[in-house]
This record gives sequence, structure tokens and C-alpha cells, in this order.
Amino acid sequence: MPDSQPSALPPDLPASEDLLRVLLDISQSGVMLMRPVYDAAGTAVADFHLEHLNPAAQQMLRLPQRPAESFRTIYPTAEAAGVFAFYRDAFLSDQTARRENNYQHDGLDGYYLLVARRQGEVLVVSFTDTNDQPRTATEQALRASQVRELDARAEVEREREQLELLLHDAPAMICVFEGPEHVFGFVNPPYQALVGPRPLLGRAIAEAMPELAGQPIFDLLDNVYRTGETFRANEMLVQLDHDNEGRQELEKRYYNFIYQARHARTGAINGIFVFAYDVTPQVLARQQVQELNEELAAINEELRASNDEFLNANTALTHAQQELHLLNQELETRVSARTRELQQQQALLRQVLRQVPASIATLAGPEHRYSFFNEPYQQLTAQRPRLGRTVAETLPEVVAQGFVGRLDEVYLTGQPFEAKEALLELFDPGTGKTKPIYVDFVYQPLRDDDGQTTGILAFIVDSTAKVHARQAAEAAAQRLRLLTDALPVLISYIDVERRYRFMNHAYRAWFNQDPARLLGLPVREVVGEAAYANARGYIDRALAGERLAFEARMPYRKDFVRHIHTDYIPDEKNGEVRGFYALVTDITDQVEAREQVQELNEELAAINEEMLAANEELRDTNDRLSYTNVDLDTFVYTASHDLKAPIANIEGLLLALEEQLPEPVRQDADVTHLLGLMRGSVDRFQRTLVHLTDVSKLQQAHAEPAETVALLALVESVQLDLAPALAATHGQLVIDVAECPTVRFSPKNLRSIVYNLLSNAIKYHAPTRPPRVLLRATCPAGQVRLEVQDNGLGLSPAEQSKLFVMFRRLHTHVEGTGVGLYMVKRMVENAGGTIQVASTPGAGTIFTVLLPNRA
Repeated sequence: MPDSQPSALPPDLPASEDLLRVLLDISQSGVMLMRPVYDAAGTAVADFHLEHLNPAAQQMLRLPQRPAESFRTIYPTAEAAGVFAFYRDAFLSDQTARRENNYQHDGLDGYYLLVARRQGEVLVVSFTDTNDQPRTATEQALRASQVRELDARAEVEREREQLELLLHDAPAMICVFEGPEHVFGFVNPPYQALVGPRPLLGRAIAEAMPELAGQPIFDLLDNVYRTGETFRANEMLVQLDHDNEGRQELEKRYYNFIYQARHARTGAINGIFVFAYDVTPQVLARQQVQELNEELAAINEELRASNDEFLNANTALTHAQQELHLLNQELETRVSARTRELQQQQALLRQVLRQVPASIATLAGPEHRYSFFNEPYQQLTAQRPRLGRTVAETLPEVVAQGFVGRLDEVYLTGQPFEAKEALLELFDPGTGKTKPIYVDFVYQPLRDDDGQTTGILAFIVDSTAKVHARQAAEAAAQRLRLLTDALPVLISYIDVERRYRFMNHAYRAWFNQDPARLLGLPVREVVGEAAYANARGYIDRALAGERLAFEARMPYRKDFVRHIHTDYIPDEKNGEVRGFYALVTDITDQVEAREQVQELNEELAAINEEMLAANEELRDTNDRLSYTNVDLDTFVYTASHDLKAPIANIEGLLLALEEQLPEPVRQDADVTHLLGLMRGSVDRFQRTLVHLTDVSKLQQAHAEPAETVALLALVESVQLDLAPALAATHGQLVIDVAECPTVRFSPKNLRSIVYNLLSNAIKYHAPTRPPRVLLRATCPAGQVRLEVQDNGLGLSPAEQSKLFVMFRRLHTHVEGTGVGLYMVKRMVENAGGTIQVASTPGAGTIFTVLLPNRA
């Protein structure tokens, strides 16, 4: 469901903090409040503190309310399983995030549905564990898929560690920069030796090597990170404070190095890979040779200027030639050693590429001949590639699919090519058929020192599973459309321009048009001016982000007026309302029945006024009142009886609908929510009918005959019924009825009065203390006086005035219907008695009942 802003609390509800605490305590879903723990730099979320776990979360995770250890300490496998990254990203995105996760580590084994959203500096997480419920095929497949994912991640982690070990021992200087600030994420020993013990890891290069300011290094790194173009340097002068002595005149050294962009799986650049080696000796040797050549030229000039010094110059020339020969020999030795080092580094690079989990191949020349491929590439192509053969010879089926033509274009233009989720059909020699898969791939041109394209690097990732998952989600959306069309409720989506963007099939019956023809039309034009005027204020509030539930009379047409119950659910993203969902239920029959009852009540009030005004017409008025009450009870009974069959039919249709839905659709969160709303409406309607039936029986109970009742025995039987509630609350019931051992009253009505008063006293006890209830009975002349005193929540004067109203509930933290006290008052007054209440908020309540003790 889309995110929604919290609506204002009704004035008769408890304070929001108490309501939240009760909601957390009774919620069947686990709820965690998590506070982030940042790294040493204070910029990245490294862990979470578990600030609070509600009872459901404590039970499912077997943890206390506020564990002492951090999240990653309690669940060390959470990072590999992707759970920690889910929580971190949800906190940083400030959006509602959802995840289905099969977790079988760290003492847990469950299939969890996670929902997380940031609130201030706290991450709120709600989750349910379906471990005790039958698993669907989708859940079992996801469970197996996540096990394979964890194994794959473990394998990738082992390969990463091996790669770091190889790079650590490589003879070249290697490091990895992360992010646009070029923070050192990896440094091998030869690179660290450039600056001795100076710390590098975790620091930006500008901070770790400030002496590079004014040299071209920083600009080169920024350009590679921004463009992704590889930079190669040949004998570049770089000046560093190698000994960390703070010298103003820095040592001059020359390096050959490569800056190559590193890409995330999404293709975005997230760092730079650096491969460098020191060529200072070669450069200095060449400079010495150049100086010797300059000296030799000077000597030749002197020889031409003076024949007298010929012999001395010839001798000096001979010595210089000998020194030059020695220098050339030394240079050749160094170049040979350096060549061997480069060959070793190339072999190391090939070994690294073989272990990368993606499919990689290098293609030489315009014919695209294989010069290298790793094992994943071999597996992808059924072991068919051979070094020296062309792609067209090895994989002839890809020529017609355009992949070889794309290679030709990259080689000709020198521009890289990238594609996402491209369909690739590869021949499988084992089955003799082609197998379609989806791949993400990059063709990157390879260039020589002169910038000429000499080959192509192919980097391929299999995205088949991702494509299939998206296709399954689209199929689920189509099934959801079929479900909404099958429901009798009007379901629609209205955008910020107040136009319909979605309608289910139920709109056809109301507006006599195909819903598809109404899409894009304004609400005013579809429902009519009169109905739109009634709904406009609610639409304004929904588009402002408020979630609404309201009832309204809607005159759609002169011959079509409906009473509706409507839910408006805003659709928000990044704090912006894009529209809202509307669920409209026809309650015309219920409203008309309620209006008839109201009309009868108004008629009864008028009759009562006439009784007070004209005493001489009292008997006639009483007769009319009796007739009216009988008619009212008859109507209520008839209405409740006649409505049972339709609501039972609706309940049966709802059960049939649930059985017919495919299992994946039934498990969809939106479908489950809609079905829950419909079941709740049916349950509330059935309970209301039962209560209306009970109320209609009160008139019949008025004529119940009086009998001699043993009061103590009656109270003790009620006490047995209330024993579980007393035990659960550690309550105490004190009975003092010795003054009235027997009374003359209807046994059934007297038991109902005692039971309702005692059960309310226990039910609405104060949460900070166990209930203590006192029942006292006295018998003044011709009467029975019952007092029920408790130490519960108490009632304010305003609440006391609403206490005996039918269906009115003053406390919602426990179950109830608001009918019990109404019926008690009717039974007492029908018998000619009275009931009074005295209460103090926070201290308790006393109910006093006076009944005639009939002879």
C-alpha cells in the first residue's frame, strides 16, 4: 500500500503516546526501533542499536526488550544475507522499504516479511514471521534462492579475499580509490612504501598526500572518475615527501601508471583502480646517456677547432665510449628485468580476471579473435571458445542477433557500448537447441600507446533471473486487476488533476458505461455536479496527504442516489502526493434502516413530550408508546433477521473468492489487505445484528416473572464465570450480601445485571494495579440495593453522561460492543428501578442499583 500521513486522533481517544504503547504491546507483528551507529569518520552507518522491541518481536527473535549488544553483533550473518544493507538503505533513503527474507542463521529459521521506514533519527521496522504457516511454492523457491544467494556471496567473498592477497603480494604498486574524494580503500605494501609509515587507508588522497597539490595527479583522478576514460602515464614526474620529513624541495621520481575506473553492478563509477611502477632508474640512465651524447658533441666541436688537441680528445672520446657501453649494458639489464616484471604482472592480471564472477573475454583485431577468456565465459558459451578463433566462427548463432555487428562498430569508432537485459540466444550442444537468456554487457575498446584500437574487452553479466522476476511481478499486477474487477466494491485511482487513472469493473453498474471510457475524465464529469460538491472537501484533504474514511449521501443522478462508505488512501513518494486510491462501499440499505429507526425514535420523543404536557392523556399516550416500542422492537428484530441471510451470502461469496484466487495472488500484500477489510466489515455487521436482536428482546424481558432468588448462590455462579478474567488480572472479588439472603426478581435479568457490572469492573481495571471489586447488597424497605465498587480507570463527568448510550464505547484498548450497560439500564428501568454512577478518574467507580423487592 502507498505511504500515508498519520491522521489526527479523535478527541475521545487516549493520548497518542499511550495509544502507541498499547498498539506496540498488542500488535501481532514484531516492531523494532533501531538507532544507527556511525563509523569513526561519522559519515557511514556501520551498525544499529536495538532501542526497543515490542512483545511480538521479543517472542519471535527471543530477545529482551532492549538488547545490550548491537544488531551486527547479535546477527553476524545479516550483512552476507543482505538484511543489514536493507536496513541501512531504508534509513538513508527516508522512504518505506519492503523485503521478503528467508533467514536461517544466528539461531533463527524463518521466512520474514520486513517493512522499514526512518522516523527522525530512528529506523522503525515492522516484521512478521510466517514460519508457522504453510509455505507456498513461491516462498519455498525464494527460500532456496536465498540459500543459493548466500552461498554465492560466500564464494564471492572468498574470491575477493584471494584477489586482495594476490594484489598484496604483487611486485607493482597497486591501490584502489573509492568515491569522488578518492579515498584509499586498498593499498598494497609497494604502494605504502612510497610514503613509509604515513597512514593512507580510509583517507582521501588530498588529505594523505598534500604535497601533490599543484601537480596534475588530482585533476587526472577527477577526470577518470567523471568520464570513466582510462588514463595511462609514461615516465610522469611525481614529487612526494617519501621520508615524511616535511621538506620543501621534494624528491623527483618518474612513474609509469594506469588509472582505470571501477564500476558498480549498476554501471555507475564508484572508484579507481591504480597500477604503477617506478621507472626512475631508466629515466635517469637515459638522461645520463643524453648528457654523455652532449659531451661527445662538444668534444667533436673541440676536435674540429683544434688539431693540436686531437690525441687528448680522442683518448677522452674512447673513455666516454667505454663508459657509454657500460651504461648501455646496465640499461639493457634493467630493461630486461623490467620486461620480466611486466610479464609477471600481466600473468597476475590474467589470473585475477579468471577469478572475477562475471564473464570476461578479450578480442584481438578487427576479426575479433579470442586472446583471453575466463571460466564464467566458458560456462556461458558451453566451452566452445578457443584462443585465436573468431567470435563468428565460435558462436555463429550470435551473428544474426547483431552482436558481431556491434563489435565491428565499437572497433571502428573506438566508442564503448553498453546494453541492459539484452536477449541472447546461445546454442546448447547438449540439447541441440538454442537457450534464451538475458545479459547486461559492455564492449570496451582496448588501445595501444598511440591510442589506436587493437581489440575489445567484453564484460558480460547474466541478468536472466532479474528479468524473470520483473516479468513475474507484472503478471501478478495483471492478476490483481482481475481480482479488483471481481469485487463488488468500487475501487479507483485519482491523480492530482482529479482525473480517474484506474477503475474496476464495479463502476460499470453505477454509471452505465465501460470503465475504460471513463479513464482520464475528471471526477466532476463522471459523478456529476451534485455528488462532486459533496465529495470535493474530502478530495482536497486526500490530495493534501490525509487518509480518510467517511460516509456521505451522493446524488449521482435524479434517479440514482446512494449512501456510501468511502476510504481515501493517498499515494505518496518522496513526500509528494501523486494521487489517491478510493474504495467505495454501498451502504444505502443500512443507512435507510438507520433513518427509519431514527424517525421512530423522534416519534417516541414527541410522544414523551405530549405525556409531560397533558397529564389527562397519560394512559392513551402510554398505550401509544407501548405500541410504538413494540413496533420499534418488531422492526429491529425483523431488520436484523432479514439482513442475516444477505450478509451470510456475502460471507460465503467472500470465502469462495478466496478459494478461487491463485496462491501467489492471495499472498500479495494489497490483496490480503483488501480481503481483510472485507472480512472485518462482514464480522462487524454480524455482531451488530446480534446486538440488535438482544436489544429487541428487552421488551419481552420486561414481563419476566419474579421469583425468590438466593442472592449469594447467584453471585457465586457469576464469580465462577469470571474466574479466568480474575486470574489473568490477579484480581480480587469481595462479596457482602449477608443482609439480603433472598430477593424477589427475575433470576435471568438479575444475573445479567450482576454479570455485566462485575465483568466491566474487571475488564476496565487500571494497568498499574490489579483490580479489587466489592459487591455489597442491602435491603431497605421494599427494595434491593446493589453496589459494585472498583479501583479501576474511573470516568470523567463528560464520559459518565455517555455511559448508557447504546453502541457507545469510552475505552477501546479492550474488546467490547457498548451494549452491556445499555441493556442493564433498560432491564433496571423496565422493572421500575434506577441505576446511578459515581466515579473519579484514576481512582475508581461505584455503580448503585435500586430494584423493587417484589412480594
